[in-house]
Amino acid sequence: MPKVIFDTDPGVDDAMALLFLHRHPEIDLVGITTVFGNAAVETTTRNALFLKSAFKIDAPVVRGAGVTFDRDRPARPWPTIVHGENGLGDIDIPNDADLPIGEEDEAAQFIIDTIRQNPGEISIVAVGRMTNLANALAKAPDIAGLVRDVVIMGGSFYVPGNVTPAAEANIAGDPEAADRVMTAPWKVAVIGLDVTTKTVMTRATLKELADKGGPEVSLLNELSQSYIDFYDHLIADAMLVHDTCACVYLVRPDLFDTVTGQIRVSCDGLTDGQTVLKPSHRRFPPGAWDHFPAQTVAVDVAADRVMALVHDTLVRR
Repeated sequence: MPKVIFDTDPGVDDAMALLFLHRHPEIDLVGITTVFGNAAVETTTRNALFLKSAFKIDAPVVRGAGVTFDRDRPARPWPTIVHGENGLGDIDIPNDADLPIGEEDEAAQFIIDTIRQNPGEISIVAVGRMTNLANALAKAPDIAGLVRDVVIMGGSFYVPGNVTPAAEANIAGDPEAADRVMTAPWKVAVIGLDVTTKTVMTRATLKELADKGGPEVSLLNELSQSYIDFYDHLIADAMLVHDTCACVYLVRPDLFDTVTGQIRVSCDGLTDGQTVLKPSHRRFPPGAWDHFPAQTVAVDVAADRVMALVHDTLVRR
């Protein structure tokens, strides 16, 4: 059973992923680390603490990075049109959710300590900017040889991005961090828009799950409504299940078609934030991908089977 650190920026789809991790019987959630992204890190940490309480999760919440790995990189505006001003669909969050959010940037040390204390046992599921992971690697490169694996929701390889034609939001939010993570000597699986855009949760289905899954899924249903409205330009009355898709890969990688190869991230210009794969089966002249480890990229998915697993897991008590 993998021990999981969930690196997150809640975030509507982050909330569903967190509940999936909590309720799946083959996952031991040992920590929740927060990062800026869908909102400022103060807000994403407050949201993680609120969800921890609402979902009855024991794992600690540890506040992470509030700025990019390259501190000179200009910050992107918060995606309020997607996740709302408060990051959770602008639902009313009780006043008692204003819990102490800890010191900034403690997450990197928590990741280091937890991996060192559990060599070979920790899986990191990262569904926001890769800043905490890059900071941890910079402080303690040895953790790359001690971690079980890293599963990332981010990037796009054979489909367009979602913040520019070239770039997906999590990667575009901190490209230097993403490049550091993709090229580190640890085992990475990248679950990007190539597959997450095929995993769909309809409004009607989420309501049915809320009726079966107790107050936790009812909360999930409530905070997802404006997110579903946002996706109306792509799919009618439904949302894409980005972050939960990465959690499914952790326990059922057989539901994904994958390729391997070295990955680099463009860090400037027109393609800033683009993830570029050098496939293992292709030969190229010497270049910027050389001497880095091959990683795994999901390129297709058994979407119906993934969503069936999501449904079954969310309604577990």
